[in-house]
Amino acid sequence: MALIDWTEELSVGIKMVDEQHKELIRLLNELNDALKAGKGQDIIGRVLVSLVDYTLIHFGTEETLFETHQYPAYVAHKAEHDKLTNKVLELKTKLDNRQVVFTVEVLIFLRDWLQKHIMRTDKQYSSFLIGRGVS
Repeated sequence: MALIDWTEELSVGIKMVDEQHKELIRLLNELNDALKAGKGQDIIGRVLVSLVDYTLIHFGTEETLFETHQYPAYVAHKAEHDKLTNKVLELKTKLDNRQVVFTVEVLIFLRDWLQKHIMRTDKQYSSFLIGRGVS
């Protein structure tokens, strides 16, 4: 069973961003599957690295769109990106140093953050960017 299922409710109406959100969901579901299967922390660590790397690519895409189209809430949105990036990088460092074990609670945090970020924060820029011809 997937941790998150893609639904049209999660769509921001911008194809490239929606595709990236789908990939983030896929990676989060892969991480969930690895955790449920009791796979080693090294495998979970590799999947987490993929999730972190792709998240950075996705944030870069959004931030480029914001700069290009002069999105007025760019600074606040980027601050939210930076906060999550720092938290996940800190988690990855702790995992690498065996200071923490990846748990269901961490996975739930990532799931909740992604869903809330898409539904609240990303939906806010949707009409702005679509109104400027981004599709």
